[in-house]
This record gives sequence, structure tokens and C-alpha cells, in this order.
Amino acid sequence: MSVEKKAHAASGWVMLFVTIALYVVFAWMFIASIVVLSAADDAGLPTPNGALLQMMSCWIVLVVAVIFSNGFFTLQPGQARVCVLFGKYVGTVRDEGLRWANPFYSRSLGLTSASEGGNLEIKEDGVKFGSGKSGHAHGSKISTRARTLNGDRLKVNDKMGNPIEIATVVVWRVGDTAKAVFDVDDYESYVSMQTETALRHVASVYAYDHMEDDDTSNVSITLRSNIEEVSDALRAELERRLAPAGVTVDDARLTHLAYAPEIAQAMLRRQQAEAVIAARKKIVEGAVSMVDMALRQLSEGGVVEFDDDRKAVMASNLMVVLCGESDAQPVLNTGSLYQ
Repeated sequence: MSVEKKAHAASGWVMLFVTIALYVVFAWMFIASIVVLSAADDAGLPTPNGALLQMMSCWIVLVVAVIFSNGFFTLQPGQARVCVLFGKYVGTVRDEGLRWANPFYSRSLGLTSASEGGNLEIKEDGVKFGSGKSGHAHGSKISTRARTLNGDRLKVNDKMGNPIEIATVVVWRVGDTAKAVFDVDDYESYVSMQTETALRHVASVYAYDHMEDDDTSNVSITLRSNIEEVSDALRAELERRLAPAGVTVDDARLTHLAYAPEIAQAMLRRQQAEAVIAARKKIVEGAVSMVDMALRQLSEGGVVEFDDDRKAVMASNLMVVLCGESDAQPVLNTGSLYQ
């Protein structure tokens, strides 16, 4: 396992002054050598050894200046450069601005395996490798800013075996550049694959919704009723899976949750039936309390004396009026209650 370590990079402005000075020295030595050689040639004198030595020295100065020029690089806030010298990891530079480091540090960290062996394609029936050689090379600069991954809609089975559609959005960033570059082949593809895997796992752990006929399910966590708990579980799963790649997860949320089209209509009818039953239950509970209150207040106030039969009739009539869907039609009884 690789671990990020800090690499030293000198100020680019100081080294820029040194490099410019080398170019100036080269120009001065080159012009001076040309002048001396021209003067000797015009005078018919043999070529001075000092002039030839100066000419060779100026070219050496030029080579050194060119090498120094390759050591400059710039870093913006939220960027880092991974320094590799002849295949050996030296460290990571996170200091922003114009910097200068060893000119022999690699500027490219090699190709991904998908680039070398073919395209990696994700299909519904599995992972397939193409025959092309497209891809990208890892540069030495890595962004450490927050990134957003909008996942596609996935069709998975929940805990109860019901097919559902689910999607997520993940906010992530590179925390350890060494792990991101050296411990995984392509950390961006790794994040995408592990996000899909974690989402499928979390979706299979929880049921989509509570089952009304199961008393114990009302206290369990479901995908639809406990979004915060499910999001926290998804984030924890992602942090565990992405830790080997040096990636930290800032946030993970569900963006889409629905039954699969093949069972959506059946589940809609089930939900409607549950809503009707719940509404009826509420109406009956309210009607019973109102009937009890009416009979008790009439008896306590001495307005009417009820025996058991008259209480039963009164309760029956009130329940019909309160629970009926149509408006009640009043009927006046001019005789005895028992007629």
C-alpha cells in the first residue's frame, strides 16, 4: 500500500531568474566566441584554443538552461503533482503557484490497462473488453477538488425481492494521491465501479417500503421512509470500498427511487388499497369516539334515559350517519321508539 509523502519544490521565481541568467550567459559567451573567431580569421591567425573552449562551454550552458527549463510547473488551488523519478515515487507537491522541481521527474505516469489492452465497457449482462486501444494516460498533476458522480439508474432487487429502480449522486475527492495513482489502475473508473457495487449492496439490504401486514416491519429501516439512514449507510459503504484508492467521500444521496415498471401498477394498487383501509380505520375510530361521547353526555345530563336496546339502536344509527359515504336522510319518528 502506497502512502502519500510530501515532496520539496523550490520557488519557481528564483529558478526562473537563474534560468534566464543561464540563457544570458550563453548568449554572451556565444557572441564573444564568434567575435574572437572572426577576428582571428580576418587577421589570418590560427584559431585560438580559448575561443574553441569558450564555444564548447556556451553550448554546455545552453544544455543546462534547457534542462532547468523543464523543471518549471504551476499548481492551482486544489491541485497536486505526483513526483516520480525513474519509476520511483518521490513525493507529492501541493504548494500552489509557480514551482520548480527536478527536471527529470516524469510528467506522465503511464497508460491505464484499458488503454493498453482495450476498452472496458459496462453492459447490463456484465463487463466486456473491447478490442480498441483508446484511453488516456495518467498525468503527474491530479485534481484534489470535490467532484460529483451522477450515477445511472440501476434495476436491482430490494430485500423483499421486488425489482426497483435506484440512482445516487456521490461527492468525492482524492485524499491520498499516492494510493490513487499507484494502488489502482484508474481511480476515476474505480470510483464509478465501486459506487455501482455499493449502491446495489445497500439496495439489497433494505426493503423498499413497510409491509402493512407485518407488525415488525414498521420499526425497520426502508429505502423510501428512511432516506437519511440509507444515505448514511451508502456513504459508509463507499468510504470502506474507496479507501484503497485514497478517495474520500464527502456526501452520498439517493436521487431516484421507484418500483420497476413491470410491478409499478400492482404496487400502486396495493398502496391505494392500504390508503383506503387506513382512512376507513381513522373514520371508524372517530365515529366510535363520537358515539360514545354522545351517549354519555345524554345520559349524564338526564336528557334521555337509555336502556341497552335503545343505546344499541342509537349507536347503530349514529355509526351509519358518521361512516356512510352518502349524505344522511333524516326520518322523523312520531311514535314510540319501539314501533
